[in-house]
Amino acid sequence: MIEDGLIYLSGFGNQNATEAVGGALPIGRNSPQRAAHGLYAEQLSGTPFTVPRSEARRTWLYRIRPSVEHPPYQRIDNGLLCGPLSPPTPNRMRWDPLPMPDTPTDFVSGLATLVGNADVGSATGVSVHIYRANRSMRRVFWSADGEFLLVPQQGGLQLDTEMGRLSVAPGEIAVLPRGVRFRVVLRDAEARGYICENHGAAFRLPELGPIGANGLANPRDFLTPVAWFEDRDEPVEVVQKFMGALWAMELNRSPLDVVAWHGNLAPYKYDLSRFNVIGSVSFDHPDPSIFTVLTAPTEAPGVANVDFAIFPPRWLVAEDTFRPPWFHRNVMNEFMGLVHGAYDGKQGGFVPGGASLHPSMSAHGPDTSTWHRATEAELAPHKIEDTLAFMFETRLLLRPTEFALTCPQRQADYDACWQGLKKHFRQGHHDRRDA
Repeated sequence: MIEDGLIYLSGFGNQNATEAVGGALPIGRNSPQRAAHGLYAEQLSGTPFTVPRSEARRTWLYRIRPSVEHPPYQRIDNGLLCGPLSPPTPNRMRWDPLPMPDTPTDFVSGLATLVGNADVGSATGVSVHIYRANRSMRRVFWSADGEFLLVPQQGGLQLDTEMGRLSVAPGEIAVLPRGVRFRVVLRDAEARGYICENHGAAFRLPELGPIGANGLANPRDFLTPVAWFEDRDEPVEVVQKFMGALWAMELNRSPLDVVAWHGNLAPYKYDLSRFNVIGSVSFDHPDPSIFTVLTAPTEAPGVANVDFAIFPPRWLVAEDTFRPPWFHRNVMNEFMGLVHGAYDGKQGGFVPGGASLHPSMSAHGPDTSTWHRATEAELAPHKIEDTLAFMFETRLLLRPTEFALTCPQRQADYDACWQGLKKHFRQGHHDRRDA
């Protein structure tokens, strides 16, 4: 089904087919002896050939010129992308938004890595980047290290990809599979946002278990582009990210020349306002896993390489319950960001465009002001509005880059937000409502 130039993904793992020129898609054969319209057939594989069929991700591309025709890549400067990681630290950290560039800067030049795992070539773990741009890309970019989950925070983007165009704005996300080439065109004067580069198994929808067949993110709301192509014979710089480094070469044509494609490895977008929030309607509240939009699994059942969870507008109705996130220590590592509004676990200091890091087993939760407000509040039904926070949660330790440790946006006094949590214990005294 097509809507506004996009195709419903109709569930991860399902096949889509689209052509920008009639008759470009072959019938019954993936690689005919002669492809229609003089095109070249090329397969893009996102998984090993021999994985179970339900896990296989691949797409057949029918393009004007094959990808193999190009000169050698040469190393170029990384800027702030994938800088050296600091030694492991158990300390909690928080950052103000990174400033917008004051010189012409495109998506690639404005990338800055905040946290990551030790080895991007190990096919596991994640890297978290911030993108900032004030100029559209003229070149084309792709990553051999992992798929990109983009979370825009300011300014809309047009993503010109090999498989078509996607427009994404704050409140939406886009996923660009490993190996897919794309160009970022700004729809506003400036753009900033977050990227989770997933080095492990591809993102997919989480299992619902006792929730049943409906809830959280619904498959029909994920959209992929229809086929679109450029037939331009002019110099184009192509930049790839390979083992954490940037490499570039110049083509004499646009590599965005796929006339038709079919398969299940393609860019897609999702409007986060369509997320069906699940919560308690009695007392207490479930674990934050109920807010998971996408997950990338590991070989251990139920353990994620990375989960992407959101904290959107929702009703709070639970009785006799501390309603903000509780104090907790977690075996997973949490990176949080804020798209807009205020996060219900913090009264201040965590602002749109900012970020926080809570390593494995570090104690965290609501700040002092939030704790006092929540314990004294009248527990009437309450709707949290005008907010969109998110979390990248991973099993592997996230280490800040040296840039993240030393940049002026790092809040040196983050721990102070929990000061003033005084002792209230009095032996022999209790005020339980059910006593």
